[in-house]
Amino acid sequence: MSLVNTVLQPESRDTVETFAGTPLPSGDTVASAVRGEIAICLPMRHAGTRELRLRYEVQGPADAPAVFVAGGISAHRHVSASEVFAERGWADALVAAGRTLDPARTRVVAFDYVGADGRLDAPIDTTDQADAIALLLDALRIGKLQAFVGYSYGAMVGLQFAVRHPARLRRLVAVSGAHRPHPYASAWRALQRRAVALGQLQCADAAGLALARQFAMLSYRTPEEFGERFDSAPEIVNGRVRCAAEDYLDAAGAQYVARTPVTAYLRLSESIDLHRVDPAAVGVPVTVVAVEGDRLVPLSDSVNLVEGLQGRGQLRVLRSPYGHDTFLKETDRIDLILAAVLRGNGAHP
Repeated sequence: MSLVNTVLQPESRDTVETFAGTPLPSGDTVASAVRGEIAICLPMRHAGTRELRLRYEVQGPADAPAVFVAGGISAHRHVSASEVFAERGWADALVAAGRTLDPARTRVVAFDYVGADGRLDAPIDTTDQADAIALLLDALRIGKLQAFVGYSYGAMVGLQFAVRHPARLRRLVAVSGAHRPHPYASAWRALQRRAVALGQLQCADAAGLALARQFAMLSYRTPEEFGERFDSAPEIVNGRVRCAAEDYLDAAGAQYVARTPVTAYLRLSESIDLHRVDPAAVGVPVTVVAVEGDRLVPLSDSVNLVEGLQGRGQLRVLRSPYGHDTFLKETDRIDLILAAVLRGNGAHP
């Protein structure tokens, strides 16, 4: 596997040192965050060799321990707000001052998933994401990660990275993600993709994608949470009955459509279902974090994963009404687990 025409294009001006003739962040003078992109030649598992561009963001000192952070298929390179890039990130509460992943003392690395821009209309495997990360680390001159912290799809990618590139990684934290997709969850996603297909047939791509996202929200959360938030009588609006949760679902669909290309959604949704890892092949210590009531990654799958790791895994179980979205909502408890793993302080959630 090799880089072809690798070009780093940082968007921050506070950079020194060079790679392929362009600046790279290095040393104490680096800004608190740097963005850029690289061109790679990636041999893909199901789509042949493709020339692609990876967009990345790095926060923290160049000489600090590096941690790669990856979220669900909606996540992206901007994990948290910084002085340089002040817009809200997808995990602001987890990557922040005073947290285990404090950018003042940790080099936090993230990227936009292969296919996230919607330009790649081909099957994408989690092995492709793992290999792309290895190429990005080469370009950034990061020999070994202190940890890979993956949530949902990111946990699946982290497991693949631990299989394919174990020498690049000390430990993995896999939250709400397992070695294979559960058939029930795959059925949910198949129906979501059919909703998109129906929208496309009617020249209503946005409506189809919004409906798919609304279905997804029901699988991410729990009946208990909906019972607490939306336990009010339905209303009759324009002669139709409208239930209490519909405003929430409409907003979720609209927000997703505004930032997600249809092709990206379809291919990354498929990528979850293509995912397979042999736990015995994982070559690093793994902390598996599961949530009771997660409808997409049942606790039994996490138990099977830990058993398959043959002594290299430990299981932490959380109870939360937020289901699969617990990693985004129960940030204090997730941070305590990260502290126990990365700092070795024995903290418990």
